[in-house]
Amino acid sequence: MESAFESYLKKNAGITEPQLSQLKNKIITKAFTKGEFLLHKGQVCRHSFFIEKGLARFYSIDREGKEHIIQFAPENWFLSDRGSLFFNESSEFFIDAIEDTTAVMIDEHFNHLASEISPQFRKYNERILQNHIRHLQKRISQLIGASAEERYLDFITLYPDLTLRVPQWMIASFLGITPESLSRVRKVLAKKNFHGF
Repeated sequence: MESAFESYLKKNAGITEPQLSQLKNKIITKAFTKGEFLLHKGQVCRHSFFIEKGLARFYSIDREGKEHIIQFAPENWFLSDRGSLFFNESSEFFIDAIEDTTAVMIDEHFNHLASEISPQFRKYNERILQNHIRHLQKRISQLIGASAEERYLDFITLYPDLTLRVPQWMIASFLGITPESLSRVRKVLAKKNFHGF
């Protein structure tokens, strides 16, 4: 049976069935239990992770012990510390599983081989990188200038099913606000008959 990652490659990255047969032995899938780390601060990140099933998060912890969530990754999302991966540096971040999670661990060997055999994959990989940069720029802009309500509405657009899967304090951490502020935002939106909860 075809895996979610294999289907994703064929549908989105233009990988054909013959090309996929050349890549299959490079596809490494691993199960992580809820709370298990995919990456610890201080480690060098060796993989990008494609989430086949479950949910993971990418975050930092400041000197006071407060968590700052930068990204969530539900099914069919990629997650990695690109700086650590590309520059071979120790990571400043953590990645862990919020739910029991199955992830494909993609290393540079896979990317090189896929790029060699498929020009379409090469273009798609470049597009993913540019899209990642675009999202980060938008995140920075929002954290600097958007209201808590605007941030929350954008969160729901970006992650439509996560309000039921993620604790409220994690959503607040992602938005850069307190849980109390998030609760107020949700009450205001509820009064406006907004149903994104």
